[in-house]
Amino acid sequence: MGNDIAFMRQALSLAEQAASMGEVPVGAVVVAAGKVIGEGFNRPIESCDPTAHAEIVALRNAATGLGNYRLTGCDLYVTIEPCTMCVGAMVHGRINRIIFGALEPRAGALTSQLALMDAQHFNHSIDWVGGVLEQECSDLIKGFFKRRRQKNG
Repeated sequence: MGNDIAFMRQALSLAEQAASMGEVPVGAVVVAAGKVIGEGFNRPIESCDPTAHAEIVALRNAATGLGNYRLTGCDLYVTIEPCTMCVGAMVHGRINRIIFGALEPRAGALTSQLALMDAQHFNHSIDWVGGVLEQECSDLIKGFFKRRRQKNG
């Protein structure tokens, strides 16, 4: 659990970078053999790319670094429960394990709205665990939206 906390702290730091740019504060890191090989934070606004979720950015970064789109044996840490698009990309990339912080009650695709890894039709299965630094991850995103609502008032 110690490594999970350390890597989630790195993802939280990336999420804070997203918030500083006005993006929804989600951060992600891809880890292989105990080392971060890819990282990302939400940037769909800045990049004009609806697929630029933190997880997708981190997966692209890791795959480019490895020179292979298959990320077999890699774990992905993300501050919030991934959406359907991101879980699908992780299945295609052959991620080994997903570790997330806070639940995503509106669009979470592991337990909140969907349980995609319970489906039997995928050609790859991913182990997952949620709730790592859950309070910190939840506080970051809730605070972001609270400030946004106050600003737009």
